[in-house]
Amino acid sequence: MKLIVGLGNPGKEYENTRHNAGFIVLDELASKLNISFTSSKWKGLVAQTRVGKESVILLKPQTYMNLSGESVIQVMNFYNIDVEDILIIYDDKDIPIGKIKLKPQGSAGGHNGIKNIINHIHTEKFNRIRVGIGSNNKQIMADFVLGKIDKSTREEFDIAVKNAVDASIMSIERSFSDAMNKFNQK
Repeated sequence: MKLIVGLGNPGKEYENTRHNAGFIVLDELASKLNISFTSSKWKGLVAQTRVGKESVILLKPQTYMNLSGESVIQVMNFYNIDVEDILIIYDDKDIPIGKIKLKPQGSAGGHNGIKNIINHIHTEKFNRIRVGIGSNNKQIMADFVLGKIDKSTREEFDIAVKNAVDASIMSIERSFSDAMNKFNQK
């Protein structure tokens, strides 16, 4: 069983913000897999499907970003999911808009959602897709990440979302290494 988690903040005021890149990717992934988030449990919105022979759970934690680990650990414990079978998708200000970066492990890099997940699952060794949102040194970082995606960069952002969706599917159908080899070169 695979668990794919998209990080973001619940509520209308956070829709289409840079910090909700993980939610945006998961919504597109659910659409591509022809499923919807019909269940609300484990402090998150859940969708389930099969990709080939693999059972897949999509999770959008509803705990707010900084407490995402609470939802992730509940699903992992309920289904007895190993850490090597999770994939976390989230925004990254250090990656240019329109780009993604796949990594099999690493620190939180200042991302509080990832920091909370690491604290709950007790390891940094989990697969992740970082969706580039760029940065704006003129703005306070919290204002920037919680700001709406600009019309001027929406097209580039949508390319990153599409690539993150395709990389997620490839990581299930083939392997995370194959997805890294393909999508980290773009």
